[in-house]
Amino acid sequence: MEGFFLLIPVVIVVGIMIRLAAGGMDHDRIRQYVEERGGKVLDSSWSPFGPGWFGEKSDRIYGVRYLDRDGNEHEAHCKTSMWTGVYFTEDRIVRYAERPAPATDTMTSLEAENRRLREELERLRQGRG
Repeated sequence: MEGFFLLIPVVIVVGIMIRLAAGGMDHDRIRQYVEERGGKVLDSSWSPFGPGWFGEKSDRIYGVRYLDRDGNEHEAHCKTSMWTGVYFTEDRIVRYAERPAPATDTMTSLEAENRRLREELERLRQGRG
């Protein structure tokens, strides 16, 4: 009977170790999925009661914040397991990437070209009229 009571803590410790190992692989799987699409994971954390948790036996659910390839910041929930892949749900953009202002050199050259075209148009109008 003493062996049985010693077995319980061992089973608990082994269970925790398996869960931690699965979590590490899940984080790697999510990071790889996002990076393959040109993004970058900012944060991911286990969300056991996230969307779709009820009745789910094998997939684990994570809350994920990431940047997409355009620099937009997303918040989403992600279901994953070793056998089912990575599935994002409730993915929404929480911050749009800032678009850089056009370079001043480009604006200056465009303004100069605009001015030149206006002058040419005026010359053509005067030549006809």
